[in-house]
Amino acid sequence: MSAGDVATTDLIELHQITKEFPGVKSLDQVSFGVRAGEIHALVGENGAGKSTLTKVLAGVYAPDAGEIRFDGRVVQWKSAPDAKRRGIHVINQELVLFPQSTVAENIFASAEPRTRLGLLDHATMNGDAQRLLTELGVQLDPRERVGNLSVADQQMVEIAKAMASETRVLVLDEPTAVIAGREVELLFDRVRALRARGVAIVYISHRLDEIFALCDRVTVMKDGRKVATHNVSDTTRDMLVRLMVGREMKDIYPPKPALAVNAPTLLEVSDLCVGNRVFDASLSVRAGEIVGIAGMVGSGRTELASGIFGALPARSGMVKIGGVKRTRITPAIAIRLGLGFVTEDRKSQGLLMLLNVAENVTATTLKRVSRLGLMRRGPERSAADEAIKSYAIAGARPTGSVSTLSGGNQQKVLISRWVRVCKRVLILDEPTRGVDVGAKAEIYRVMRQLTERGLGILMISSELQEVIGMSDRVLVMHEGRINGELTGSAMTEHDIMRLATTSLTHTTGGVHECAL
Repeated sequence: MSAGDVATTDLIELHQITKEFPGVKSLDQVSFGVRAGEIHALVGENGAGKSTLTKVLAGVYAPDAGEIRFDGRVVQWKSAPDAKRRGIHVINQELVLFPQSTVAENIFASAEPRTRLGLLDHATMNGDAQRLLTELGVQLDPRERVGNLSVADQQMVEIAKAMASETRVLVLDEPTAVIAGREVELLFDRVRALRARGVAIVYISHRLDEIFALCDRVTVMKDGRKVATHNVSDTTRDMLVRLMVGREMKDIYPPKPALAVNAPTLLEVSDLCVGNRVFDASLSVRAGEIVGIAGMVGSGRTELASGIFGALPARSGMVKIGGVKRTRITPAIAIRLGLGFVTEDRKSQGLLMLLNVAENVTATTLKRVSRLGLMRRGPERSAADEAIKSYAIAGARPTGSVSTLSGGNQQKVLISRWVRVCKRVLILDEPTRGVDVGAKAEIYRVMRQLTERGLGILMISSELQEVIGMSDRVLVMHEGRINGELTGSAMTEHDIMRLATTSLTHTTGGVHECAL
């Protein structure tokens, strides 16, 4: 099949699929199909049924009613491996890799090439892995242990792993959740190449820009039902948002109140250098203000935030919090002075996944809910009840597991925890990563409520619409330096990307650009 050709019939079709679990109907007579040589987007809020539908498609779940048609025939997958043998491959948002094994060993896990003596053929495996990585445009050593890689590079290993087998239907679940910039473009190029080869691709993403940049058709789900399927060329961003959450795009971002003229400066950073990733960074955050930090992956955004909080040691520079100057800062000092830090990886670096909601909410304030070293369950649960109510944490109970909550509600648990100790500035690193549109609106509402209470927010985000929609000012990083500041009408996607990708040394209207 040549590039641009799309089959007129579905390679795989799920017809009138119903799937129930105790107390909930996850799928209600849903029909969905994807054609060979097509990228079909599947969108909807968390809980809409997307994950259940793709698990039925991939043989993880057997449907209670309805049928699966593959290659024109009705099939019943015996298991996920059975579907995979037929060419159904899923790349989940949560990476499934072996950190102690090499890149090549992960790519060819369970399908390692062997010599005539039955031994692992490392030379062939490494060579084949290098070829796949080169096709993806990724510069990785096949012999490197996966545990030593960044999350973005691990994502590329997962994609190469899928490419190592004969794939007819590929499901990509939030594939860009941990990558941005050039890596996203490389991924898109590879996905388009697979489409040109006739692979049927299901693309799940909360980032609507990606749908319009990449996909041919889009199906919207809500509350376990299919709402609509349209050609992407016939839809708009506002239309998709309205179908998903029942509100207009303009209603997603709360209004930006005018910043008080006498608003005090809560955080000042001067000439901060962090390792070999951040150089001479200076910034400030005032009470009631949201300052956005934009830039490409690798520009030093997270390292800057970690240096301010003391999670990474600064080589030089000064951090001033609430009037107190520090040339050396640790997380304990930062917390005592009123900073909070919600990290980008909420599951491995933020939440305590084996503990319940109450234990997560109070994790930073154990002294308030304990006496003589013993936990007081009453105050602990009261604190959780207050957080659940204040932050509208849907589906949460104080004694319920935090692991069962949706991504958006997990994020609200994490924010509620830090707000209990954060008195001045809350640092949010990718606050809505992997979160659906409706939950994003709730998190944005919470952020504005916090600034109305007098907190300042320093927000790192890879989503340009989010940066523009939420920030009062935007600082753009490039190669470890703050390359410029944008305000007012100059806060556009074009100007942000210009600063994020180019070394600039002059000043123009609305943009202050520091010399490199």
